[in-house]
Amino acid sequence: MSGLSQVFHDLVRLEIAVWDAVDARLKSEFSLPLTRYEPMSVMGRVPDCRVYDIATELGITPGGVSKLVDRIEASGYCRRLPNPSDRRSSLVELTPEGERVLALAAEALEDELERWFGVLPERTLRQFGATLARLRTASHGPAAEAIA
Repeated sequence: MSGLSQVFHDLVRLEIAVWDAVDARLKSEFSLPLTRYEPMSVMGRVPDCRVYDIATELGITPGGVSKLVDRIEASGYCRRLPNPSDRRSSLVELTPEGERVLALAAEALEDELERWFGVLPERTLRQFGATLARLRTASHGPAAEAIA
C-alpha cells in the first residue's frame, strides 16, 4: 500500500470509529443520533439559520437537510419560522428543549472526543487540526482559499 493510500485508509477508519462511538453515546444518553446533533449544532451557532446555511456548513444537500430538519422538528427540538427577508425560505431555530438537549449532548460529545484524542499532546492536536483544516480548504480549490 502506498503512503497516501495508507493515510487514506487510516483516516477513513478513524473517522468511522470516532463517528460510531460518538453516535452510540448520543443515542444511548439522549436518543439523539449524531446526524441530528450536527444540524442542531449549526442552528445553535448561526443567527437566522436557514436550511441552506446548515447544508453549506455540513456539506450536504439542502433537500437532505430539509428532511433532517423535519425529523428534528418532529422531535420538538426545533421549529421553522417565516424568513422576514426572503419569503422563499424559512428560518430554523432550536426550541428551549432543543437548546437543553444540545447543551447536554455537546458535553457528552466533548467527553467522548477527549477519550479518543486526549492521548495526543496539545501541540500535536493543534497541528492535526490545522492540517485537517488546510486539507479541507485545499479541497475546495482557489475560490475557497480566497474566502478562507
